[in-house]
Amino acid sequence: MTDAVTTTAADFVEELRWRGLLYDMTEGAEEALKKEKVTAYIGFDPTADSLHVGSLLPVMVLVHLQRHGHTPIALMGGGTGMIGDPSGKATERQLLTVEQLDHNLAAIREQMAHFLDFDREGNPALMVNNADWLRPLNLIAFLRDIGKHFTVNYMLAKDSVKSRLTSEEGISFTEFSYMLLQSYDFLTLYRTEGCTFQMGGSDQWGNITAGAELIRRVEGGSAHAVTVPLVTTASGVKFGKTEAGAVWLDPERTSPFRFYQFWLNTADDDAIQYLKSFTLLGPDEIAEYERAIREEPHLRAAQRRLAEEVTRMVHGPEALARAEHATEALFGDGDLEGLSARELEDVFAEVQSSAVTRDRLAGEGMLYVDLAAEAGLDRSKGQIRKLVEGGGMYLNNERVEDTAAMVTLDDAIEGRIVVLRKGKKKYHLVRVE
Repeated sequence: MTDAVTTTAADFVEELRWRGLLYDMTEGAEEALKKEKVTAYIGFDPTADSLHVGSLLPVMVLVHLQRHGHTPIALMGGGTGMIGDPSGKATERQLLTVEQLDHNLAAIREQMAHFLDFDREGNPALMVNNADWLRPLNLIAFLRDIGKHFTVNYMLAKDSVKSRLTSEEGISFTEFSYMLLQSYDFLTLYRTEGCTFQMGGSDQWGNITAGAELIRRVEGGSAHAVTVPLVTTASGVKFGKTEAGAVWLDPERTSPFRFYQFWLNTADDDAIQYLKSFTLLGPDEIAEYERAIREEPHLRAAQRRLAEEVTRMVHGPEALARAEHATEALFGDGDLEGLSARELEDVFAEVQSSAVTRDRLAGEGMLYVDLAAEAGLDRSKGQIRKLVEGGGMYLNNERVEDTAAMVTLDDAIEGRIVVLRKGKKKYHLVRVE
């Protein structure tokens, strides 16, 4: 993905600024980014065995960082994940076991390889796990060497701590110590990789600047913070949440079809910003989609391009083609050939469904009119016959031409699914049991 364009290191800040990916940065950060090649990291929380679409914004920051010639580090929180970051949380997180964390980390590593080039000449991306240095820590040595640089007053002044102190839940000592551990991460990467930048969401400002201060105190070095906005929709709703829950990058958690639909359903007011934030399209192309939204909003060209770009990036071209095929099957007149029974159940998950026993479709099968009537596609068999004669009834998206047409097991996709349709939009899923 990062090979598409290579630009100069000095353009990185301007790229973030134009794309709306820059929230705040420490004094001197912009000059340092424009002057020289730097190494920067972003931490990822392994609370699940998949990233979700909310994780894509920091991932894209690392992508742009690498495209501009800098060295990106994806830090997996195998150590800090055992504690839990209090930032933006009203209550303490459920603590995970070492086994759960290691499983989650392995899955996330695979996903990260879709975005970052770990073999790129000159500035290969790095992936590290802070469990390597945090899990073996000696508590007494850590408190003596690191804890002495943090006053309680300094920690209490940070928003992530302050907001929890005033809540009913309060904050445990476990989470209170998170800032020290994240700061130690920054110090460790400064020492081992020459990392002078930490980036993250705007809610991480306190933790990141604490790490930069630790580097100054312990090593006398200069380090910087860069934060990106937290994504919300134009209506103020938290990005990435649907009625069904989070939208995941793992196709087992969120199918490519559902993933594609999530982006396709983006509101007009959000589409251009999402094209800037989540794709590599440049200003000229995005300006064309701005024009399309103004002049031809009904075509939803910006949303289609957004869904195409992000689905291809996360799931690959083959999964994108299948998601587009499934979308055409649901909302157009596309055929169902090539779609599996599992995909069809996903595509038609929200339509009405019923069941028919296998023996009723065996041999000569049953009349289409009878099956459609049992499914409730119209109020009477007579009406369904009239609809068939008028060309308004479908079996697996193929028009039924004859009122005497039969439905057999051969019509059941993988022997499991039959799709009925009345008119353009009224679907019914029949499961063969």
